[in-house]
Amino acid sequence: MTTGDAPPSIASAVSRLFPGRDSSIEPIAAGLTNQNFRVEVEGRPFFVRLPGASTDLLAVDRANELHNTRAAAEADVGPGVVAVDPGSGAFALEWIEGRTMSNPSFAEPGTPGRIAEALRRLHAGPRFRDDFDMVRLSAYYLRVVDERHLRIPDGYRAHTAAIPRIEASLATHPLPTVPCHNDLLAENYLDDGARLWIVDYEYSGNNDPTFELGNTAQELGFDAARQEELCAAYFGPGRFARDGPALIARMRLQMIMSDVGWTLWAAIQAAISSIDYDFWGWAEERWARASAAIDGPDFEGWLAGAASAT
Repeated sequence: MTTGDAPPSIASAVSRLFPGRDSSIEPIAAGLTNQNFRVEVEGRPFFVRLPGASTDLLAVDRANELHNTRAAAEADVGPGVVAVDPGSGAFALEWIEGRTMSNPSFAEPGTPGRIAEALRRLHAGPRFRDDFDMVRLSAYYLRVVDERHLRIPDGYRAHTAAIPRIEASLATHPLPTVPCHNDLLAENYLDDGARLWIVDYEYSGNNDPTFELGNTAQELGFDAARQEELCAAYFGPGRFARDGPALIARMRLQMIMSDVGWTLWAAIQAAISSIDYDFWGWAEERWARASAAIDGPDFEGWLAGAASAT
């Protein structure tokens, strides 16, 4: 569609991002928070993002996101920022030609190593503006839930005593924080045929790299063998040979924390989002996974393992 035929919100944003230039707009059916578009300006494609409504309740800081998007581009792992519309919060990014990844595509052989390479590139790049802490974020989300009287999955509060135990275990021998994405759904990776790019820095911040590894392994549905493959590829064979059990234990506790936090995120989205998506089902799926891990036979061993020297 032409800019003149597009809904007013995106049309006005595009006219401010690319003033006086001919453009066409095509919606992209992706994303669980925002509206995304492919915008061609005088024959050149760009990715344009319009922020979703009420994302302050989800703890999205748009200034932090923009700063970190630029930092990721400097690290050569994310697309560059082309233009920004401060009024709407929209921005235009360079268009990355490639396939949007999925859980089935990440089941292909060798993908843990490709992920590890992309993450090392991001983590070695410029520091992000703010820090990210899923324990603190989960506490914030729970306050939002309580203030708005939102429903959350059964049994959530009964398991919250596990959170400080996880936090204490991870803090015994903390790893240096690095600039992390923190929300690595398969669709936040793009494959240009040569390497992976990482997009969508809404929840980015400096964090323990084992959260990044645990989160992506959890979202991609990696089994134990592929979790270990990812961890070994990221830290390298020498480090993994020496510290593998402790690093894997950290990853698995971080996988729990990823689900603990994103369960509440999804419960909030179920109440506030206008996007046609089963956020409540998402919340229940993640909580079932987290509670099963907390109640499972390996949880105490992970606490002990993560607390050992790495």
